[in-house]
Amino acid sequence: MFTALLLFHGLVSVALLGAITHQAFAVAAKHVETRATSFMARFRSTDPAAYSTAIVVLFAVVILTGAVLYPSYRQVVRPALQTLDLRAANGVFEIKEHLSAIGLILLPAYWASWRQPLAPEYSAVRVGLTWILASMVWWNFIVGQLLVTIKGPV
Repeated sequence: MFTALLLFHGLVSVALLGAITHQAFAVAAKHVETRATSFMARFRSTDPAAYSTAIVVLFAVVILTGAVLYPSYRQVVRPALQTLDLRAANGVFEIKEHLSAIGLILLPAYWASWRQPLAPEYSAVRVGLTWILASMVWWNFIVGQLLVTIKGPV
């Protein structure tokens, strides 16, 4: 059960990572021609507003499954890391916890800034919140993968 939930958490995290990265690059692009030829131009030319609801739902699901998995981490993985004297691994996970909480707090503002019709005066807010959330999601994903690599599934 735990391994299946950890796998589900990882798969939803990958989906969130893809969606937020796609939106971040699309929102960072100035005006991109719709018939762009390069991969990056086509990657950025999508409608970034189309991702907002999916990102909010995926973020909430990742946080929820992470919260369910958290007691096992505290009881099994963290003591093993402490026994191996891997304080840095514990430290980056603590940062991951904090970034997840901050991201959850930012989520309503993020969602409101992407409401249709898009208000032009919130353009900078949309860009900023999208890149902040994208940075948090990338950090959390990398740290999570590193900890699974160190300890493996419980």
